[in-house]
Amino acid sequence: MLGKLQFEYDSSDDILYINKRPPYPEQEPAEIDYGVRARLNPTTGEIENLEILSFSQRLSQHPLVELPLLADFHFCAA
Repeated sequence: MLGKLQFEYDSSDDILYINKRPPYPEQEPAEIDYGVRARLNPTTGEIENLEILSFSQRLSQHPLVELPLLADFHFCAA
């Protein structure tokens, strides 16, 4: 599924959300790295959302945050 990436930061819980679509209850959770959760499409298994826990703490300890994912970026019309 192609979708524009939306980033949302929850400062009270220190979580960065990266979404291709709004989360929905049927998605299957998967921890892909310590403190990094993916929400998967229940039919295709595709990652639709990511949650990075303790984001500001991670960023303050390591200025480069890497995820165990491959990305293929494309421009899209607004």
